[in-house]
Amino acid sequence: MKILIYDTTLRDGAQTEGVSFSIEDKLRIVQELDQMGIHYIEGGYAGSNPKDEEFFDRARELKLNQAKLTAFGSTRRANRKAVEDSNMHHLLEAGTEVVTVVGKSWDLHVKDVLRVPLGENLAMIEDSVKFLKRNEKEVIFDSEHFFDGYKENPEYALKTLEAAANGGADCIVLCDTCGGAMPIEIKEIVEATKARINAPLGIHAHNDSGVAVANSIIAVQAGAVHVQGTFNGYGERCGNANLCTIVPNLKIKIGFDCISDENMKRLTNLSRLVSELANLPHDEQKPFVGKSAFAHKGGLHIDAVQKNPRTYEHIEPELVGNERRILVSDQSGKSTVLTKLMRDYPHLEKDSPEVKEIFDLLKEGERDGYQYEGAEASFELMMQRVMGNLESFFELKGFTVLVERSENHEMRSQATIKLVDVNEKIEYEASEGHGPVDALSKALKKALLNFFPELESVRLTDFKVRVLDAKTGTAAKVRVLIESSDGEEVWGTVGVSEDIIEASWEALVDSIQYKLFMNKNGD
Repeated sequence: MKILIYDTTLRDGAQTEGVSFSIEDKLRIVQELDQMGIHYIEGGYAGSNPKDEEFFDRARELKLNQAKLTAFGSTRRANRKAVEDSNMHHLLEAGTEVVTVVGKSWDLHVKDVLRVPLGENLAMIEDSVKFLKRNEKEVIFDSEHFFDGYKENPEYALKTLEAAANGGADCIVLCDTCGGAMPIEIKEIVEATKARINAPLGIHAHNDSGVAVANSIIAVQAGAVHVQGTFNGYGERCGNANLCTIVPNLKIKIGFDCISDENMKRLTNLSRLVSELANLPHDEQKPFVGKSAFAHKGGLHIDAVQKNPRTYEHIEPELVGNERRILVSDQSGKSTVLTKLMRDYPHLEKDSPEVKEIFDLLKEGERDGYQYEGAEASFELMMQRVMGNLESFFELKGFTVLVERSENHEMRSQATIKLVDVNEKIEYEASEGHGPVDALSKALKKALLNFFPELESVRLTDFKVRVLDAKTGTAAKVRVLIESSDGEEVWGTVGVSEDIIEASWEALVDSIQYKLFMNKNGD
């Protein structure tokens, strides 16, 4: 059975607290969703604000291969004809082939929010859908608060769907707008609705009870053929149903036809792109698309998954564009170290002296406060150093960091570094930054760019500080984890010291060394 996927990241997802997509962001997301094979992409609320108006104007120039762009709006206002309603005309002016119109299905909302007679709400729904169909639009009707309405007044809730069907709606979407329904309720209500309504049904679930994905999947199993959601589960309050979880479950686990196998491999990268454009950290523990989704840390788990991945992986990570990761920590065994080394040194065995040395360094480092599971680049450098395959690209002679507060209360940081370059020449560089670590990072890059122009693209993307022993107060050791990126790859490094600047410097140097090492070795 074919299941149509409807993405509302650009409208419902944009209602996430702290998220504001630019027009350029929205246009790029549309193109990426189209390439992935999403069937419908809701672009925004037609006529609600100048940004969405400009988006729909510019979106006309997009050449979409698979997706249908959709404008969203409400039914007509009470006590007037649809042809006289400005909201209806905004939907037409958006210029999309498909229009989604939302109407009330809960009598509580009709009485207390719209404050119109129940019969007038039915007329608003049917008249609005008929008007849009007369203007040759594919019409999707979102029945807002349908499940709450059905539980309190099932007959009226169903009448609102019949009004949409009488108007000619191409699909009627049952919305759990408050996110309070349970999966067993969803199943029973969808089945009862399917027996009454002669139109394709869809599901639109919110995650306020933490079961939006489950509700969406069980609705499909009960007969829905259209699923709405957002990438990464973005949305108001607790978010919407997460398409990054729904789609692979429908496709891989249950076998529904929704997205091609090849397009499914785009899922992880697209999830990360949407996080980046939303300016939110990517949730690395999300199913299927998180960095930790196929990460293994415990020694027994690692040993088993190396022998047969099915022992601890429910699917092959490559199916969704992800990858298996073997984490290095104090819970790891020698087999973990050996696995990391086998890529470059296949001749090594578990009892090789190099493996033992690296394993001992790992244990010693973690006792001192280092954490390599979030700093795999630092661990890679450690391994290559033991194997004699890591050259020093520069030598630090010293650095100075100044932090100054001006009379107008502005904080300024300046770093000066002294190092020996690849030509054994002493280099001095200084730079200002937003804080001492940023200033150090900029000064280091400036000193090295003449020899290593590839460092121009490297930027610090995350910075975490952890106090390791709070009992010792300001003399406690701190662990600094730095995440860096060159726009294509992301890597983590670690530093530990009683001095936060020294720990930060150690992690910064590892970050630069790792980039240079990987470039030289063709990775």
